[in-house]
This record gives sequence, structure tokens and C-alpha cells, in this order.
Amino acid sequence: MSEKPSSLPGWNHTPAVPLQVSPFFQWPPRPVEMARWLWSSWFLLTERLIILGIAFACVIWVQPPLTDTRTLAVGWIGEIWIRNIILMTVVAGGLHLYFYRWRRQDDRLKFDPRPLMTKGKQFSLGGQIRDNMFWTLASGVTVWTAYEVLMFWAMANGWAPVLTWADSPVWFVALFLLIPIWESFYFYWIHRMLHWPPLYKRVHALHHRNINVGPWSGMSMHPVEHVIFLGSVLIHWVVPASPVHILFHTQYLALTAATTHTGYEALLMKDENRLKLGTFHHQMHHRYFECNYGSLEIPWDKLFGSFHNGTLEDNERIKERRKRIMSS
Repeated sequence: MSEKPSSLPGWNHTPAVPLQVSPFFQWPPRPVEMARWLWSSWFLLTERLIILGIAFACVIWVQPPLTDTRTLAVGWIGEIWIRNIILMTVVAGGLHLYFYRWRRQDDRLKFDPRPLMTKGKQFSLGGQIRDNMFWTLASGVTVWTAYEVLMFWAMANGWAPVLTWADSPVWFVALFLLIPIWESFYFYWIHRMLHWPPLYKRVHALHHRNINVGPWSGMSMHPVEHVIFLGSVLIHWVVPASPVHILFHTQYLALTAATTHTGYEALLMKDENRLKLGTFHHQMHHRYFECNYGSLEIPWDKLFGSFHNGTLEDNERIKERRKRIMSS
């Protein structure tokens, strides 16, 4: 019998290790595991399904029609900005209240045992939460809104291709499944770029002020990083999409940044894991920096040697890797 891998010390909670990448990239193929992975990514209660519902609700009730977005105007642009402010405040603020102010789960499923920082010279406004809220709302929501405005304006004027249900029902549905995969691919490469020393020092270091993350940390970035990170949606200048796809794409980027940085693995309901939130995979990146640049969906980290699987043995390897990077 093989010996059980050693978990990392210094954490309040860790999931089962070693962490595994998507079964779609494991050999030999395991169709049952692939189906389970896909199902658990979307159903029954998941971030993706909730955001899909939010996107449809927005396009039905609070989205200006393309006939209005043909001409740039303060009215409809302001409506989108206010909508995004409300969405981010409800998601990030609600999670912060639930987990950190009201302490509804105490430390159950909380990765880092330390509290969020109330003070710190590295924070622009003197405290972690105030600093994160400022960069998220002032810069993040503004850039998020700008990208939506750009896409709706371009679609209305025929410069970006528009997809309708009548064009292809199959592609209309498939695009929702493909957007998270594209985002995972895109995120790895721009994240590696942001760790290039000149960009890291001037841009990405702002996000890494958060060694111990909370819901407001996910979109706390330098404006340049917001432009790069949210630029994933520009693929729809080439890949046809409908307004609801644009909303799902941008909301998926912005809102899951808050949920995945919650600092807790999941939301408990009646002591059962009901809604997956933060990932230990990315939580380790905030503590150890030079590892886990991507996600578990596409195994770029494994391919390029930056994958930390959460074991004590892998931690030693990552330490050596970090020494080599720092000395080069």
C-alpha cells in the first residue's frame, strides 16, 4: 500500500491532496470521471449556473437593446455601470459579510487560519478591505463596464458578429460551455506574463498585496491588469456571440474573481458542502507566488513545472524552483 501524501502545515483547511487536474487531460481516458467533472462544474448549484442565471436576468430586465447601443450615450452606459456596481457589491460584499463580518461558518473550510489584515503599509488606503474595495469598484467595475459598452456598441454597428438562437441553437448553447475553457486558457498566459518582473513590480504586485485573500481581493488589481484580465471578452470580435453571451463572459470573469478568492472552499448549508467557492490551488499561489498560475481545467502548470499539488513533497520542489527564479 502506498503511503498517503503529507499535507502542508500552516493551513487551517486543505482538501484531499495531491490535487488533480481535469480528467480530460489525464491518461488513460476515464469517460465516467470526465462526465462527473463536467457535471460538477455546472450542476446542481454552481457558480457557473448562478452567473448564467444572472446574465439571462440582466438581458431580460436591465440590458439596453442593441438598437440603443448603436450610439454612445451617457444614459445607457450609466445604467450598465450602476448594474455592475450593484452586482459586484452584492456578490463580494455579501460573501465578505457572511464569512468575515458575521462569521456564519466560523473557520470551517477556511484555508488560511489568519484573519484579513486591518492595517498594512502596503495598502493604498491603510487596510486590506478598504484597499480592495477601492480598486475593485473604482477601477475594476469601470473597466468591466467599458468592455461591455465596447462590445454592445460594436455589435450594434455590425463590427462584431452577432449570434442568435435562430442562427444555431447548438452553438448558442455550446458557447456557454466554451467560455470558461477559453478563460482558463487565456488566464494562464496573461498571468505568466504579469509575473514577468517589470510587469509584476509595476502592475501585478498590487493584486499580490493579498497574501491571505478575501472576497474583495479577487478584482483588486492595477487598472492595467484590469484591462488585460478582462480583455478575454475581445475574442467576440471574432467569435459570434449574443448580448447574453457577452454578459455571461464578463460577469464570469468579474464575479468568479470574487467567489474564488473567498478564502473558503465552499459555502456550507446544514453542514453540507453546497456551493464550491475558493480553490486551494489558487490560494497557494497567493502564499507561494511562483506556482499555480492557471487553473485545474487546463494543465499548463504541470506541463511547465509550476504545478503545486498541495503536498509537503511538492512544496519542497516549489521552494527550490522559487530560489532558482529569484537568483536568475
